[in-house]
Order: sequence, then structure tokens, then C-alpha cells
Amino acid sequence: MKKIHLLAAAAVAVIPLAGVAGDDKEKPKTTTEQSGSFDALDANKDGRISMPEASADPTLVESFSKADKNGDGYLDSSEYQSSSTKPRM
Repeated sequence: MKKIHLLAAAAVAVIPLAGVAGDDKEKPKTTTEQSGSFDALDANKDGRISMPEASADPTLVESFSKADKNGDGYLDSSEYQSSSTKPRM
């Protein structure tokens, strides 16, 4: 009986360590940080980023309409570079 209590106490003591073990992982990166390039976001390789392609990066989605300087609904590489060099809030 004492072995069961000891085993249960040991299991309860170890449970919080499972959460600590996951704390050493890096903060998830944004898609732009993961991809790091216009080419990675341009999924269909047509030389421009559409809103559905931009949706892989929530920060880019927020600034998409502002970055789309010519208003065509796409970001070309220069529009993307301009948007990605500005600090995002």
C-alpha cells in the first residue's frame, strides 16, 4: 500500500516538470521569419503575393493593403521589401 502512495506521489511530483520541459523551446516564429523571403510566400511562383498567400504571415496580412502601393491586390517584390523593412506593430 505504501508503494502505491509513494508511486502516486512521485507521479504527481513529476507532472509539473512536463510543462518546464517545454519552456526551453523557442517562441514560434512568424511565417516571414521562417520563410525569410518573398519567394517562400509566393506559393504559386507567379512573382507576386496574393492575399491568400500573405495569410501565411498574419503580420503581413495586417499591412497588406498599405503595402499594395498600386492597389492591384498583389504585392510585387518591391512592395513586399518596402513593407518588410518597416517596423511592424
